[in-house]
Amino acid sequence: MDPRQPSGKHVLIVEDEDTTRDMLAMLLQAEGYSVAGAGNGEEALAYLRNRRVPNLILLDLMMPIMDGWKFRRIQRKDPLLAEIPVVVVSAAGDVGQTAVALSAAGFLDKPVEPTHLLATIRRLCEAPA
Repeated sequence: MDPRQPSGKHVLIVEDEDTTRDMLAMLLQAEGYSVAGAGNGEEALAYLRNRRVPNLILLDLMMPIMDGWKFRRIQRKDPLLAEIPVVVVSAAGDVGQTAVALSAAGFLDKPVEPTHLLATIRRLCEAPA
């Protein structure tokens, strides 16, 4: 089996705030998901190009080094990464409109409500092929 191929329950959390990233990771791990984290878009791209491909990316927008908008532009242009669904997670303005503009699979407002997070993850990671 190719270790870069998704297994069904692997999520990459791209979030610069350690506490938020850790809280999201703990919640998802408790539900049986494997989780990886990145502190900005640049770290996320390095992970995606060298590690296991996730089934879903949770993407913060406002981050240092490379923000979520730039990450998404680069991701969408890379044929190996473009099909990975992204859920925008942000406290910035109208996150719903931003998610549509970024062609995201969904969005969550911060602070993230755990039941909404888990429902979104289940819908996108565990949908029948």
